[in-house]
Amino acid sequence: MSDSPRKRLVLFDHDGGVDDLLSLMMVLAMPHIELVGVVVTPADCFIGPATASTLKILRFFNRLDIEVSQGALHGVHSFPRVWRAHVYPIEALPILNESEETLPAPVLETGHEFIARKLRSAAKPLTVLITGPVSNLAMALSLEPELAAKIEEVVWMGGALRVEGNVRDYEHDGSAEWNAYWDPPATHTLWQSRVPLTIFPLDATNHVPVTRDFLQRLARQRRYPLSDLAGQCWALTLGTIPSYEYVYHMWDTLTTGYLGGPQFITFREAQTEVVAAGPSAGRIKEVEEGRLVRAADKVDIEGFLDYVLALLRR
Repeated sequence: MSDSPRKRLVLFDHDGGVDDLLSLMMVLAMPHIELVGVVVTPADCFIGPATASTLKILRFFNRLDIEVSQGALHGVHSFPRVWRAHVYPIEALPILNESEETLPAPVLETGHEFIARKLRSAAKPLTVLITGPVSNLAMALSLEPELAAKIEEVVWMGGALRVEGNVRDYEHDGSAEWNAYWDPPATHTLWQSRVPLTIFPLDATNHVPVTRDFLQRLARQRRYPLSDLAGQCWALTLGTIPSYEYVYHMWDTLTTGYLGGPQFITFREAQTEVVAAGPSAGRIKEVEEGRLVRAADKVDIEGFLDYVLALLRR
């Protein structure tokens, strides 16, 4: 695999968590990426501050020309409210509020309508990057299946194939990952489509925790405004997840980093199916003759972290 990332047109759907907003910064910093639009899904966030944070990050990059849409679909299972509230301090960070340039309103189209329009009007196929649930894309493809031909690749953070899931909810067996569990029927619907799927399950993201050592390395380059902003965001994650369960990982940022540093990630092909309901709802499991996906498996952790630090020096 070449070390040089290829040019991509990217449509980004995120759900407003700290990792999602860091992913937006990474995409905007990648010189080979043309970001054609952003959708904010009301899953692991409250939609108001998540949309405001998205717009303020675009303003930070002087990219308020990029359209933003708010998703109107709601999943079957709600993220914990304490997780959804993590976006509030990011929206209030001084570094994102120095500018007094007026923020534009989101477009009037809902998330799935916006995705459909962007795909429909694209001159060439788009990469759809999703770091939250897949509800908007699944709905767009359900209404207009022919739009699958306008997608070069779907890159999604989701699933847990050969490791335990991270859902701890009533009457659930713990086998699912939260982005899939928020809306299992939508995940199942996407699996019935013909779009090329590259997924980043917990199997891969478990390799990349956000460590004190990484944050210290980032602190040494805080003279770069983007590094300073990213460091403040990651610092807000410390202590937010009980250590007896798991620590904060680079779930979305690893997924996004693939667009610029694919050489740091090893993939395998997996035949899979989605459990749409019941005590394993949202589980993505490997089965014979299942839907073929390309799943991230191993990570060159040192190389990837070096890449992220270099990107944040831009």
